[in-house]
Amino acid sequence: MAKLVKDLMHANLITCKSDATLGQVAVMLHNNHVHALVVNDRDGRAVGIISDFDLLAGEWLSSDPESLNVMRKLTAAELMSTPVDSVESNLPLSEAVRTLIEKQVSRLLVTEDGKPVGIISLSDFVASIAEEEKLKRDTVGDVMSDAILVCRGKTPISSAARAMTSAGWRSVLVVDAKGKVLGVVSGRDLLQYVQNGNFEGKIVRDVMHPALTIDIHASLREAADKMIQNHYHRLVVVDKEDPDAFPLGVISSFDIVAEMARPDSVWQKR
Repeated sequence: MAKLVKDLMHANLITCKSDATLGQVAVMLHNNHVHALVVNDRDGRAVGIISDFDLLAGEWLSSDPESLNVMRKLTAAELMSTPVDSVESNLPLSEAVRTLIEKQVSRLLVTEDGKPVGIISLSDFVASIAEEEKLKRDTVGDVMSDAILVCRGKTPISSAARAMTSAGWRSVLVVDAKGKVLGVVSGRDLLQYVQNGNFEGKIVRDVMHPALTIDIHASLREAADKMIQNHYHRLVVVDKEDPDAFPLGVISSFDIVAEMARPDSVWQKR
């Protein structure tokens, strides 16, 4: 039986008011550990969606004191994406996929009889694909991403934000001149600077968090354990025989959590 939108959506709908400042939006995104908020008008109607990428774009547009002052006064209503693209909860997932492709958006508001009940995003579809994957997935090297977005430690955070926005990535790896990993900068690391507007002169070395590495031959169980124990969503993949060499890739929670959660997965069997 074909799956419906309601089978995959996230029912928790986190909203903000249309007059919320970008700093307030940043706090809500950070505190709720989400990538986007539904923007409601005074009557509680969904009028748009504002995401962490919208805030990143706002950050690097604030390149001088004058533009920063303007950006700090902007509200969610002024930076949000609108109109809100939506899909009914009882429709087949294939129709939601078609809408995402046609509209070129990352998430859809899910409604029942026109009333908002949840969100379905690209991440939800990624997880659903992983659940259906039957191929052998034994080691980190089997599932890691070979493509990596990197920058140097002296890179301005506005430049890193611009690169992340343009590439559609949520983090950037910080390396030295020889390619040795120094740390990682994620969208969440940058949110505090959107909130207080104090990022002039800041470079990625000032805001990065330590990178956690894992050997390319390690098992997915080892990778998952390391993520869970350290509350990290991604690990830098290296060759333990040459740990200071340029990294081989990145493995994220999206790559393994869905597989591990399956009742018939090797991680659930006793």
